[in-house]
Amino acid sequence: MRYFLDCEFNGFDGPLISIALVPELEGHGDFYAVLPCHRPLRWVAEHVMPKLGAAAQSRAEVVAGLAAYLAADAEPVLVADWPEDIAHAAALLVFQGRRMVPHVRFDLINLPGFETARQSALPHNALADAHALRREVLTREALALGHVAA
Repeated sequence: MRYFLDCEFNGFDGPLISIALVPELEGHGDFYAVLPCHRPLRWVAEHVMPKLGAAAQSRAEVVAGLAAYLAADAEPVLVADWPEDIAHAAALLVFQGRRMVPHVRFDLINLPGFETARQSALPHNALADAHALRREVLTREALALGHVAA
C-alpha cells in the first residue's frame, strides 16, 4: 500500500522534528511522531513548533513505532513530494546498524502547482501536510482516470 509522507525538520538539511505517514486506504490509521528539537531556528520556532500537537519521543521510540506501523505491510511504498522527507524517513529505518523494515520502496513525485502550505488544514504540521498530499495525489489520479469531473 502507499503511504503519503511528510516531515518537518529544523531548516534545510536540519535534524528531523516530526514525521507523518497517511495510508492510501481509509481506515488503516495514520502514523505521526515528534522528536525533540533543542535549538529550533527562528522560523521553525515560530511556524513549526507551535503546531506539533504531540509530545516528543526519543529517536529509538520513533524508530520502533515506525517499524511496527510498517510491519503489517509486506510492500509499503512511501510517497513524498520533497527529497528531504524521503531522506529522513529512510534514516529512521536503520537503527544501531540494523535495518528495521525488510522491504520498503520510496516514490518521489512531482506535483506542479501543489503547495502544501496553501492546501494543508494546518500548514507545517507533518500530519496535516501528509493528509493534504494524499488528497492531492488521489484527486489528480481520479481526474486522470476520468472518475472525477474537473
